[in-house]
Amino acid sequence: MGIYILGIESSCDDTSAAVLEDNKILANVIANQEVHKNYGGVVPELASRAHQQNIIPVVERALTIAKINKKQIQAVAFTNGPGLLGSLLVGTSFSKSFALGLNIPIIDVNHIQAHILAHFIQDDEAEKEFPTFPFLCLLVSGGHTQIVRVDDYFKMEIIGQTIDDAAGEAFDKAAKMMGIPYPGGPLVDQYAKLGNSDTFTFSKPNIPELNYSFSGLKTSFLYFLRDNLKTNPAFIEENQNDLCASIQKTIVEVLMDKLKKASLKTGIKQIAIAGGVSANSALRQAIVDGQNQFGWKTFIPKFAYCTDNAAMIAIAGYYKYLNKDFAMQDITPFTRQ
Repeated sequence: MGIYILGIESSCDDTSAAVLEDNKILANVIANQEVHKNYGGVVPELASRAHQQNIIPVVERALTIAKINKKQIQAVAFTNGPGLLGSLLVGTSFSKSFALGLNIPIIDVNHIQAHILAHFIQDDEAEKEFPTFPFLCLLVSGGHTQIVRVDDYFKMEIIGQTIDDAAGEAFDKAAKMMGIPYPGGPLVDQYAKLGNSDTFTFSKPNIPELNYSFSGLKTSFLYFLRDNLKTNPAFIEENQNDLCASIQKTIVEVLMDKLKKASLKTGIKQIAIAGGVSANSALRQAIVDGQNQFGWKTFIPKFAYCTDNAAMIAIAGYYKYLNKDFAMQDITPFTRQ
């Protein structure tokens, strides 16, 4: 019999529960919060209230899908940060209580590390190939943009990161400037497929070493739209697909330029991507192209493991369980890395 881990994810606006048997996924349930669309972004207080409503049904559903009894769970892994404090408190409090009632250990998981470790989830009958250490992981989300050198499951070093805004935020803000509803990033990707990415050119930031910056690109995009709207009020409407394709191409090229540089600098050709923006079709294609052009061995997560989910928390918990790396009941969440 394997090791059954219950994973709980509640760092932002998705309530998720997953069950793993060793590294194999048995269930991964996610409850999204539609209320934030009315506000154009996540409202922390509303998010925490929704987590309180969703967490018990989500856990019950995960256990049902996994076809196991809660008494078979051997540990509870939960997101301890970074994230929204109110949201994290809901998941942390539930995990502590659940584990205390069953007299089983709790395992605190770093949300960022979990995104990377999602590559080690076994989710079908056929054995899949996992990254071998060391590898580089481009972690791209709404709140983080990092290049991480991964030498072991929990031996990770950030060798490049954004000095201001994240790539995911750049996608969402560009979408908002064009009047595209929240969450805009996936819709930019969708419209970009219908456009010409060479129609408009935007300057790339010149940041030293392996670091990123996206605030200047957001500002220049804003001014570009403003100037064109002065002469043509229908400019965005008439050029939406091409605008989406062009700004997406620029963001992906910025991400890839630094990743190529990191691979050359470290000599590492095992390349992975993770985080919400790793679902972007242009970025996924760029990684595949990198495999063909530079001899990389690439690892692209399934869409289910790109955005926030409890399966990635459970897999991180599994490897910490093997090390008997447990948390105490007095542990508290942290909001920033």
